[in-house]
Amino acid sequence: MHSYLEFEKPVADIEGKIQELKALAAEDGEEVNVDSEIERLKTKSSQTLQDLYTKLTPWQKTLVARHPDRPHAVDYIAGLIEDFTPLAGDRKFAEDHALIAGIGRFRGQSVAVLAQEKGHDTESRLKHNFGMVRPEGYRKAVRVMEMAERFGLPLVSFVDTSGAYPGRGAEERGQSEAIARSTDKGLGLSTPSVAVVVGEGGSGGAIAIATSSRVLMLEHAIYSVISPEGAASILWRDSAKAQDAATALKITAQDLRQLGVIDEIIGEPVGGAHRAREIVIDNTGKAIETALKSMAELSAEELRKQRREKFISIGRTLG
Repeated sequence: MHSYLEFEKPVADIEGKIQELKALAAEDGEEVNVDSEIERLKTKSSQTLQDLYTKLTPWQKTLVARHPDRPHAVDYIAGLIEDFTPLAGDRKFAEDHALIAGIGRFRGQSVAVLAQEKGHDTESRLKHNFGMVRPEGYRKAVRVMEMAERFGLPLVSFVDTSGAYPGRGAEERGQSEAIARSTDKGLGLSTPSVAVVVGEGGSGGAIAIATSSRVLMLEHAIYSVISPEGAASILWRDSAKAQDAATALKITAQDLRQLGVIDEIIGEPVGGAHRAREIVIDNTGKAIETALKSMAELSAEELRKQRREKFISIGRTLG
């Protein structure tokens, strides 16, 4: 059974009727033939879902990006990275489970990996702090980036966070400084780097591991300087205006591609990534492979120059 979002209620109603008919057929056996009606409802359900997803609003895309069944970082690592070896700790304070880091092999090539993990149930969400990284997580990211440079490994990042952890302890341990150093290290990296926004890309917490040579984004992911709820609270003193904020912020992949913030949109099946996880993970792998191949012959200086020009140019061609 799917977890349905509020705007998917028409689909939920139809699929509920399908389940009722299947239950009726199971009870009455061959006495009741409902196959034709079930097929008709399946067709109607597919068409309704298609109609809904061809005209999603920015707020609806936000809900899809946050869907609890959407593939998370651990799913992409399991599906794309062979022989993954996690690396723990920042060598200064502690291990941060919100940011997974390590090395492995991506389609025959050794890579370094950074990934923000939200968790999929209560226990794992608490363990991973809902994907909100603390300073030690970003310092771990810097450590892995330095290792990637030392051994000439491309860097692959999976971005999925509502933002960096805003708690008092994180501020006391230098959250802003840690984010800034991670961002700076990403910008100056001498090896190819690819970041994929797979769910939420929230504020500096996201860009700290997304300052990459190529920034990719799933079709229904979001990427923004602040959450719609946060922006609504600041601008209108009313978090209920989050839908208006989502539209104003230009947080969708389509808007950000047009603005030059991201380089490529990775398509999702009708109904979102959570309805066909294997397909989405495979599509993501293909996009990463293409991006890495496009940088294979570039020197360290060329990589740094391209990355610098890419980020400096953002916002300069708006008219």
